[in-house]
Amino acid sequence: QVQLLQSGGGSLQAGGSLRLSCGASEYSYSNYQMGWFRQAPGKEREGVACTDNYGTVRYADSVRGRASIFVDNSKKTLYLQMNGLKPEDTAMYYCAADRRLGGNCLSTFAFGYWGQGTQVTVSS
Repeated sequence: QVQLLQSGGGSLQAGGSLRLSCGASEYSYSNYQMGWFRQAPGKEREGVACTDNYGTVRYADSVRGRASIFVDNSKKTLYLQMNGLKPEDTAMYYCAADRRLGGNCLSTFAFGYWGQGTQVTVSS
């Protein structure tokens, strides 16, 4: 059983940057597919970025060019770096992991393990 513990987020200004972290409790992210998702009030959870240790990296159109997903396996930590924040980036952000590889990693159905969520609020 993988437990994911998130940190980062908070209240930020438009145009600013954030870095979210997601630490794995016991296992490194080797052989895992990993992702970041977000859910705004009244909306469905959507994929933001995903990656695995075999070179797959995908970004949602809404964040492409502004976001970077990367892993530090020595620290068992997944990161999401976002620059040029916009008010529409306001949401609860979740990290996710799963041993299943392939498929659409921007889909919530690709993941069985989830972090607790962290709020990101961007004001103009």
